[in-house]
Amino acid sequence: MSEIADLILFNGKMTTLDRTNPTAEAVAVRDGVIVFVGTTADTMRLAGTTTRIIDVGGRRVIPGLIDSHMHIIRGGLNYNMELRWDGVRSLADAMDMLKRQVAVTPAPQWVRVVGGFTENQFAEKRLPTLEEINAVSPDTPVFILHLYDRALLNAAALRVVGYTKDTPDPPAGEIIRDANGNPTGLLVAKPNATILYATLAKGPKLPPEYQKNSTRHFMREVNRLGVTSVIDAGGGFQNYPEDYSVIEDLHLEGNLTVRIAYNLFTQKPKAELADFAGWSKTVTPGQGDDLYRHNGAGEMLVYSAADFEDFQVARPDLPGAMEGDLEPVVRLLAENRWPFRLHATYDETISRALDVFEKVDSDVPLKGLNWFFDHAETITDRNIDRIAALGGGIAVQHRMAYQGEYFVDRYGAKAAERTPPIRRMLEAGIPVGAGTDATRVASYNPWVSLSWLVTGRTLGGLSLYPPANRLDREDALRLWTEANTWFSSEPDKKGQIKDGQLADLVVLSDDYFAVSEDRIQDITSVLTLLGGVPVHGDGAFRDLAPPLPPAMPDWSPVRTFGGYQPRKTDSAQKYAFAAACGCAKACGVHGHAHAGAWGASVPVGDQQGFFGALGCACWAF
Repeated sequence: MSEIADLILFNGKMTTLDRTNPTAEAVAVRDGVIVFVGTTADTMRLAGTTTRIIDVGGRRVIPGLIDSHMHIIRGGLNYNMELRWDGVRSLADAMDMLKRQVAVTPAPQWVRVVGGFTENQFAEKRLPTLEEINAVSPDTPVFILHLYDRALLNAAALRVVGYTKDTPDPPAGEIIRDANGNPTGLLVAKPNATILYATLAKGPKLPPEYQKNSTRHFMREVNRLGVTSVIDAGGGFQNYPEDYSVIEDLHLEGNLTVRIAYNLFTQKPKAELADFAGWSKTVTPGQGDDLYRHNGAGEMLVYSAADFEDFQVARPDLPGAMEGDLEPVVRLLAENRWPFRLHATYDETISRALDVFEKVDSDVPLKGLNWFFDHAETITDRNIDRIAALGGGIAVQHRMAYQGEYFVDRYGAKAAERTPPIRRMLEAGIPVGAGTDATRVASYNPWVSLSWLVTGRTLGGLSLYPPANRLDREDALRLWTEANTWFSSEPDKKGQIKDGQLADLVVLSDDYFAVSEDRIQDITSVLTLLGGVPVHGDGAFRDLAPPLPPAMPDWSPVRTFGGYQPRKTDSAQKYAFAAACGCAKACGVHGHAHAGAWGASVPVGDQQGFFGALGCACWAF
């Protein structure tokens, strides 16, 4: 303890997740690494004249969150173009946002709402109609993607993409038509989402400098929610190396604020083996540094193994050629000691893939490769045990928080109780990690996932899981921190507040271990540190993080709305109700301003006095 620290955080309630030192008051950092964790008095012995000392005011401090499955590279390229309905609680509010964005979006640009929400989160429990969208935007193209199941296009977007009466339906997709055979604007995955993504790809792209700005804003947005590391799972229309140039430039410039381990996702059906054979000669797993590094193959290994989780249609039967396609790819990866991941929603897919993995394992052992399945919503105990025997893991995502109602409608509430059976996975001793699968299905907000893990409820309020398949708050947090380091082959490097680990730390807006279960999803970060350097600050900590340049272009939805939309506070909701009752009339001209400002800031305990001063008798509705 003789060397001086660069940074000390003190006066905190620190959840270290280090079982030998589970709680602490303070942490010291030097050269981006944690050098001491303990009491404030002991930690301050490392303070010197050059040490930055931050009083966190008794707030909860946790390790930086790690998302084991996100599409941050692709998402960053597009973030500034997208209107996010993530977190919006009413369709009326969503449509108001759409209308406002249409008014400022210049031709030939589109207004795009690309995933991150479900109709079940809206109070109205429905999507907008095509008529409503066309009324809001008769001339500006609008594209709205809902999960993996459908996209809504207004008439202007249909004209731009060129879908007409003569356009054939693509394989495993459908262009919904009216009585005369003309496209209505509804595109449906049956069950393959290619039609949805191929249509989205027809829209204008941002130029490279704007994409760089967009990626920085997206990284800062996930920093705002406490995320410091992401494993990028590749994705459709994310080609390597072309679509990685922006993130690599930001890395070289020192502008990454999230650590990224990236997987390579094949883009060529029937040419997957050639892709991986070529990449294995030019890229090595682990190549890179602590900020940007290669992580292996997947989540798509071969296209014939893809089983999209569109629960509004029946489970797809994979083609008979799947095993023959998959085996040479897995064998090549095993021989070259490449970790790999495979998207698999259904147990039937997992069974067939495991047949291939076991066959390869008999010749080339898979243990030690840190290979794993993604998703695994309907996996059985037998296949969990088969994965354990092969040394594999499972990365789970909170897709059921967005689609649980659809699953229950098709398969029943009893079947939904184990979707996925996380407790059983942990009991089997296999590595289990958590993530979001953002941005085109679920939201990138990790606190929605943590809420789902703890409560077992969907965003629409449906209770899916019995207590036996829920996690306590500490176990859920571990899946978002230390457990996820296995999936990027970085154990003991991060994920805890512990001597020798990277100083990725998050100071929370609210105490994760004390707030009500319903409020977990509302938590944000007030200070996020990456290697001991502030990359996000809010409130009293706002000035600690460097400012970002304004979002580009100037019509970007990010400038007006930001990203994930917070729920209205209780007081704001009460004021809105009071205003609707006519109770704000005593405020005269100030009524509207107070509904958006005063109402949002009045503490719950002061509401009676506030509304009473307005002459409102219904404040406690």
